Amino acid sequence: LSGGELQKLLVAASVLREADVYLFDEPASYLDVAERLNMARTVKEMTKNKYVVVVEHDLIVLDYLSDQLNVLYGQSSVYGRVSKTYSSRVGINNFLRGYLPAENVQIRKEEIKFEFRDMSELDLLKNVKEKVVWSHIRKDLGGFKLEVEEGAARQGEIIGVLGPNGIGKTTFARILVGEIQPDEGFVNTVGLTLSYKPQKILPEYDGTVQQYLEEVRKDALSSTSWFYTEVVRRLNLHRILESKVTDLSGGELQKLYITGALAKDADVYVLDEPSSYLDVEERYVVAKAIKKIIRERKSICFVVEHDLAIHNYIADRIMVFKGVPGLEGYGTAPLSLRSGMNEFLKLMDLTFRRDGETGRPRVNKPGSYLDRVQKELGEYFSTRVVKEAEAE
Repeated sequence: LSGGELQKLLVAASVLREADVYLFDEPASYLDVAERLNMARTVKEMTKNKYVVVVEHDLIVLDYLSDQLNVLYGQSSVYGRVSKTYSSRVGINNFLRGYLPAENVQIRKEEIKFEFRDMSELDLLKNVKEKVVWSHIRKDLGGFKLEVEEGAARQGEIIGVLGPNGIGKTTFARILVGEIQPDEGFVNTVGLTLSYKPQKILPEYDGTVQQYLEEVRKDALSSTSWFYTEVVRRLNLHRILESKVTDLSGGELQKLYITGALAKDADVYVLDEPSSYLDVEERYVVAKAIKKIIRERKSICFVVEHDLAIHNYIADRIMVFKGVPGLEGYGTAPLSLRSGMNEFLKLMDLTFRRDGETGRPRVNKPGSYLDRVQKELGEYFSTRVVKEAEAE
């Protein structure tokens, strides 16, 4: 079985057992967006009136599943502490702010902010050039057929790529970087430099972490650089510089390859599932770095990702892939964040509201007042900030 298939099997086996307490450690790992939310629905339905403990890094899944929440904070590999119990909404909001009021502890210097942009800042600028253009694309891989609408990406733009597993997102990424050629159509990247972090990562480099990073970029480990302070140190790579790449764990390897991809001075970055193996703090460290690097270098970044909150946090526009997994996939042209999320959530039959304090996306309870109203309006991804009393 694949990682996703094995994960679904183990979650199903757990909920089918008769027990008083259920423990789930990162149940959303290896699952696509649809599978994550289906898993969450299943766990909620099958464990009614039972005690359930969930460890999870996807904030949307965690928010949907949990009633109460404890925040773990401290220093990685040194010490950890568990906060007092908060309601799920308050606990996640406190985590995003970086401050725990009951403990009077600052766990992070800066706040993680969700600002909804129906129009990205690029839409407000004049003379923003299109840097990558592609025609209508078709690719037949034998048992799987992919079709993608023609589109373009502008300099300084981050394009999120959404869709279930086996629907052609990685195939499109491989076409973008020239790893495979389409049967029909083209991608115009002539004269552009590319940086690619693939979905499947292997410890193929024969050397240390330090040697790998310095080979990618000579000043990657300069202690005075923003990149070293905000990426290398925040991802704790400075602690394993002397370690051999072949000895790294999956999470360490992921952080190294993401850092290496972003360290390259490229025109186009393609990051396939960058949040896999990363904890929630590291996901937003990487997301923040992507935003800063792409804007400053006026490059383009395609981010294939299953964490909807990450898309909401960094994407300027969204490409939605749909179809029959494993058989055929269809990718849209880049849509506005609102239109892309709306189209995807309609396929999922889910509605999202905005948290009244942080603006983060939250799943409406199926059948709730807001869920019914938003579906009637066709507004599956709401831009309106909602107070909790309205959400019931």
